[in-house]
Amino acid sequence: MSTTETARADGKPARRRERVGPGGDPVAQGDPTGTSPQPGSGVPRASGGDVVLDCGWGRLVFGQTFHDPAAVADVLRSETAGSRDICIYLRDPHVLVSRLHDELFIDPSLTYRLPLRGRRVEPGDGPLPGLRIRPLASVADAEAVNRIYASNGMVTSPVDVLVANSATPRFLHLVAESSTGEVVGTITGVDHVEVFDDPENGASLWCLTVDFNHAPPGTGQALLSELAARLTERGRSFVDLSVLAENDGAIRLYERLGFYRTATLCVKRKNPINERLFLPALPDGYDQLNPYARIVADEAMRRGIRVEVTDPEWGELRLTSGGRTVLTRESLSELTSAVAMSRCDDKRVTRRILAEAGLRVPRGRAAAGDDTDTAFLAEAGAVVVKPVRGEQGNGITVGVRTTEALHAAVGLARRYCPDVLIEELCTGEDLRVVVIGHEVVAAAVRRPASIVGDGRHDITELIERQSRRRAAATGGESRIPVDDMTREVIAEAGYGPHDVLPEGTVLAVRRTANLHTGGTIHDVTADLHPEIAQACVTASRALDVPVTGLDLLVESPDRPEHVFIEANERPGLANHEPQPTAERFVDLLFPGTRAPQRLWSPAGAASSTS
Repeated sequence: MSTTETARADGKPARRRERVGPGGDPVAQGDPTGTSPQPGSGVPRASGGDVVLDCGWGRLVFGQTFHDPAAVADVLRSETAGSRDICIYLRDPHVLVSRLHDELFIDPSLTYRLPLRGRRVEPGDGPLPGLRIRPLASVADAEAVNRIYASNGMVTSPVDVLVANSATPRFLHLVAESSTGEVVGTITGVDHVEVFDDPENGASLWCLTVDFNHAPPGTGQALLSELAARLTERGRSFVDLSVLAENDGAIRLYERLGFYRTATLCVKRKNPINERLFLPALPDGYDQLNPYARIVADEAMRRGIRVEVTDPEWGELRLTSGGRTVLTRESLSELTSAVAMSRCDDKRVTRRILAEAGLRVPRGRAAAGDDTDTAFLAEAGAVVVKPVRGEQGNGITVGVRTTEALHAAVGLARRYCPDVLIEELCTGEDLRVVVIGHEVVAAAVRRPASIVGDGRHDITELIERQSRRRAAATGGESRIPVDDMTREVIAEAGYGPHDVLPEGTVLAVRRTANLHTGGTIHDVTADLHPEIAQACVTASRALDVPVTGLDLLVESPDRPEHVFIEANERPGLANHEPQPTAERFVDLLFPGTRAPQRLWSPAGAASSTS
C-alpha cells in the first residue's frame, strides 16, 4: 500500500484510500494541531469509517469517522515512539479521556476556524516581494522542511512521506522560497473532502512555521493566506487549526485574518514528547524531596494526581485525585495502620508474629544484662546485637563472639533504644523483598560497602572516593562512615587505614549491607524462588501491613532456604528501579488511576449516575 493513503483503523479499506504508518505532531507558530466543527453543530458522522491519515510527523485520527470510541483509543495506543498522533472531531472526547486518563489527555489548545465560503482571494494575491509560495515538489524541498521543523523543536517527517503526500489531492504542502532559492517557511493543509468525503466540506491547517533566521517578516501570514486561497479555489467551506492558549502572538495573527474561536477538543496520547502539555507544574518544595519521596511524586503527577509537598525535609506529600486525599511519607501512607507500623517497628514483635505464622526467624532473646546473655552467646557461637527499635543499621553489631564484645555491643545498641535484641548469627546473602498490596513487586540482594584497590591510593582515600560516588548516585542518601565499625572490619582483614590496597583487590569495609552506609543493591526479582516469594506474602499478611520491605538471609535468591530478619514499614522504593515499585504503590493508594486491564467501550461499561 502507498504510504500516502488512508485506511480504516480496523484494517478494512476505506473508499479510495489505504492504511499508512504512524508519525508525530510538530508544533510551532501557534501549534496548529487540530480542527473543529461549528459550535453547537455537533459532529456529523462521515461515510468512510475509522479513517486515519499519515502526515509523516504523526497520524490524524478523524474521530467523526469512528463509531466506537474504544477503537479511537486503540489507534492512539498504537502511536509509534517518537511521534505524536492527534484525534480531531471526536464526539464527546472528554468521556473517552475520563475513562483512560492514565493514557490519554485533552490537548490544552484553542481551536480557530476561518470561513472560506464567499472569500474573494486569488492564489498569489498580495505576495511578499522576493518570496515565492509553491507546492513542496522534491526531496530537496522535504529536507529543507525537515531542517525548519528541527530548528523549531518540531518532530521531523520521513522525506519520502512528505514528497508522496504532496503529490496527492489530500494534502496541500506549501513552501515559501526566498529570492535566493532557499526554502524559508512551510505550511500543510489537509482537504477533508479528499480524505473522507467530509459532509461539512472542511479542511484543516497544520505545521505552519518559518526559518526565523532567514524568512522575511510576514512569511507565516503569506503562507496562511496562500493556503486559504487554494482551499477557497477548491470550494471548501472552512479551514480549522488549534493553537496553544499561551501563544498570544499567533492568536492575534489568526484573529486579524478573520479566524474565530470554536468549541472543539483534540485528544492525544500521553508520551515523553508532550509531557509538558499534561503534567502539572512542579509543586513548591519538590526540589527538596529525597529520592524516596520524589519517585512517588513523579508517578502521581504522571497520572494527573495533584501533589502537594507538605514537608519536603520529612518527605511528606498530600496526594489528591477526585475526592480522595492520601498523606504519604515516602512509601509510608495512611493505609498503614498504627498497629501494623508498631509491629514492624518493634523487632521483638515482628519476630513473634512471623514465627506464629510458621515462618523461620533466627533464635533470639531480649538482652537481660546478666549471665543468661553470655549463655546464649555460648550456645549460638556468634550473635547479632541490635536495638529493638531503629533503622538504617544504627546501633547494630554483627559477628559478636566474646563476652567483652557482647557487653560493648549491647552498650552501643542501648544508645539508640533501651531495649536490645540478641540473635544468632545466620549466614547468607542479604535479601530485601518489597511487598505491596500483598504482592511481591521487587527483590534485591544487598551487599556491604566495599572498595577496589588501585595500587596507588590508601584505604581511607578509596573509602572517601567510593562514599562520594554512592552519595552522588543516591542524592546524598548513601555514604560510607569511617567509624569504629569500619576500622574494625578493615583491621580484621589485616589492613590499616593508610595501607595501599593492591590493584584489583576487593575489600568489604562494613559488616551490614545497609544502603545508608554505602551498601549496594542488585536486582534479583526475576530469579526469586517461589517459596521465598510466597513466604514474603504470608509475612505481609501476618503483619497486616500493605507496604513492606522484608529483610531475609538466603543461601541464594533462587533457592528456597531463607530466614526472616526484620520488616520495614517504609521501604525505599527508589532503590529498586526499574522494578515498578512506585507504580504499584500509587495503584494501592488510588486504584482508579491504574492502567486498565481491558479497554473500556460503551457496550461493556457499567452504567452509572452522578
